[in-house]
Amino acid sequence: MSILSGQLRSVIEWSDPAPDLLFERWTEAGDEIKNASKLIVGPGQGCIFVYEGKVEGVFTEEGLYNLETANVPFWTNIKNALYKFESFHKAGLYFFRKADLLNQRWGTPAPITYVDPHYKFPVGVGAFGNFSFRIAEPAAFFRQVVAGAAVYPVRDIQKVLLSRITQPMSDYLANASFGYTEIDKHRNAIAAFCSSAVAPIFGTLGFQLLDFNIEGTRFDPATQERIGRISDMTAEAQALKALGIDYAQHQQLQAMRDMARNEGQGNPGMQMGMGMEMGKIFGQMMQQQTTPQTPTPAPPPADDPMEKLSRLKKMFEAGLINEQEYTAKKQEILSQL
Repeated sequence: MSILSGQLRSVIEWSDPAPDLLFERWTEAGDEIKNASKLIVGPGQGCIFVYEGKVEGVFTEEGLYNLETANVPFWTNIKNALYKFESFHKAGLYFFRKADLLNQRWGTPAPITYVDPHYKFPVGVGAFGNFSFRIAEPAAFFRQVVAGAAVYPVRDIQKVLLSRITQPMSDYLANASFGYTEIDKHRNAIAAFCSSAVAPIFGTLGFQLLDFNIEGTRFDPATQERIGRISDMTAEAQALKALGIDYAQHQQLQAMRDMARNEGQGNPGMQMGMGMEMGKIFGQMMQQQTTPQTPTPAPPPADDPMEKLSRLKKMFEAGLINEQEYTAKKQEILSQL
């Protein structure tokens, strides 16, 4: 009786499909579809009719359809009884999602590496975003991608996308000459190039890429460390420029201070020598700050003690000289008044 009730079933539809499915095969007991069965295709759905191993029909419009096969109720059962109820006439229905699939997530599986054109160091950058697509050629997609699988989820097509997006993005970044600080500013241009590069590939698979967006980027740890060092050095250079000291002079002072701390510990004579040497370097800096760089017909201006004291205080606050050195040099400047 269960076999006969199955044979009398005449309405087939895709009820409550899971939101992450692109294709799903409809099955019933005995895997048979009777002659003159009714097929219901709902809104946003489509269906592929496979009969005896061949795609015989693609239903892309919603509505009610008649199916004609060689399976006839009751007579099929009589024949099946001789063959352990295995039907001669195998038919299959594969429902697919026709509606647009929006806001599908993607992300590069590994950092994309290229050379920063300004600083000449390797940059490892990853990207993430979303894309939207629809099945444009169901039969082609079914033959080339689904290949008769019982189910085909959205995540499988995401893997296809990721496998094809990395190379175009790498080529674009290598040729675009964007510094690491310019990546986010050009996200739309990068996304447009990647979309145009992969759209034809997906067209051959049977679906249409509607949009492709880059929401953000992230640098790998090695790149973040390099960027951090560059940022620190840039900030330090700006601070030294405000003090009127170049980077070479700063390094010279720092080296002298380190030597005084490390080698002159417990040796007052060596510490005094180091202090005198630093005083000479400081005096040269102060002289450079007050000496005109280009000759002019007017007489050179007199030294301005207030300017010297101001610069001296800035150097003390920046940690370039200690309190003892600051006090001694301050007294020296004041004694010249």
